[in-house]
Amino acid sequence: MSSFFEKNYQTPDWLMQKLSRRNALKSAAGAIAIAAMPKTLFAAQSGALNDVVKKDPWQTLDAVLNQLLPASETGPSAQEIRATLYLYNVVNEQPTEQAEIDFIYKGVGWLNDFSQSQLKKAFVDVSFDEKEQLLKAISKSTAGENWLNNLLGYVFEAMLSPPSYGGNPDGIGWRWLDHKAGFPLPEKGKRYFEIPGHQRIAVNQNAMSVKVPAKRAGSKKS
Repeated sequence: MSSFFEKNYQTPDWLMQKLSRRNALKSAAGAIAIAAMPKTLFAAQSGALNDVVKKDPWQTLDAVLNQLLPASETGPSAQEIRATLYLYNVVNEQPTEQAEIDFIYKGVGWLNDFSQSQLKKAFVDVSFDEKEQLLKAISKSTAGENWLNNLLGYVFEAMLSPPSYGGNPDGIGWRWLDHKAGFPLPEKGKRYFEIPGHQRIAVNQNAMSVKVPAKRAGSKKS
């Protein structure tokens, strides 16, 4: 597959399962966030991340996330909820399927190829309105719609998850929605994927290969 517009693309099983879970939540708190978001396309915590977003794929991903939830008077933006940091942690720390990581990264290349074919510029170098038109164009394809929906889901997660996962600094998303978080809140080192017995991942410097440790002898199948 070389672009968002290939006709033989089919939504992968891992994404179908994620979309089904998210659809089940739309009638709950998530619907409040969706309804209150600015009507654009969809009616850094650390110095290390600042260096990462200066080059692709994270430079483009940061631009896309900020386009999906731009600065607005109606609520916090993707930058304010640290959506890019949250997604970076998903890719580098959490037990995320390699197929999903590959899809996220490949989408960056497809988007930039499309931007070059239409405007002779990389996605990050075009105007806000041009970015909007490019994302609307790819959203008309199945692969493009899937890619954007997947990223948009992480925007919501960044807004609503405990700050220890990288997003929602100081509970900014909770305050916006007047949400009272449950207690106790997880701290770094006690997050769900760090609990003994849960699978952990090892990621190389480029966050492109994921290795899941083998199960210990005598462990039960899940």
